[in-house]
Amino acid sequence: MTTRVALVTGGSRGIGAAIVGQLARDGYDVAFSYARNEKAALETVEQLKSTGRKIVPVQADGGSVAGNKHVIAETVKIFGRLDVLVCNAGIYPYGPIDEMSVEQIEQVLNLNVRSVMVETSEAVKHMTKGSRLIYIGSAFGARAPFPGVSLYAATKAALRGFAQGVARDLGPRGITANVVEPGPIDTDLNPATGESARLISSFTATGSYGTVQDIADMVSYLASPKAGYITGAALPVDGGLEA
Repeated sequence: MTTRVALVTGGSRGIGAAIVGQLARDGYDVAFSYARNEKAALETVEQLKSTGRKIVPVQADGGSVAGNKHVIAETVKIFGRLDVLVCNAGIYPYGPIDEMSVEQIEQVLNLNVRSVMVETSEAVKHMTKGSRLIYIGSAFGARAPFPGVSLYAATKAALRGFAQGVARDLGPRGITANVVEPGPIDTDLNPATGESARLISSFTATGSYGTVQDIADMVSYLASPKAGYITGAALPVDGGLEA
């Protein structure tokens, strides 16, 4: 088993699906997790048949410890190895902090932060020199440009500190850990049209949304041997929102 293997959590649509596609075109066999939308997961597999790579969807509850462990174990069971972990799954709670319930707080912490920690802990047991840990954060982890994003911003800021610590832990083993921080990206759930899109675009230096391929390209680079001396970094791909 010499083909390198990547796992992308939340890979059935949007940014996650773009990352799955790019890594497959880069020559990886790819597993990706999805929560409930099997139809979208199977469509992603079908669209990538032309790459010639093995693409495997894995259903898992990303908000549970059992689900986090399952997706790592299943990937290793299927492929026999794991070289790149991309933690992309997450949720975006919106609203003022005094309207957020304890249940909402627990949900976003479990999916956006705890899942990354558990999956990393499980994944590195199977990783060797040259492996990559890549966390999809957000420009909101560095800057909260408008009200209502406190919970989301907090979880994405947490990924910065986690990546720095993991980079120290695993640097001697030749394993890197980095965060990619998207700005506004045009997806089905966050289209680059409409009143809210115009407002969000105004916070960037370019005045525009990015594409899912912009994020996939950065992940592709960080996963490559060219990025071996980059670790513990938070890299914005945000049109200058953090500027």
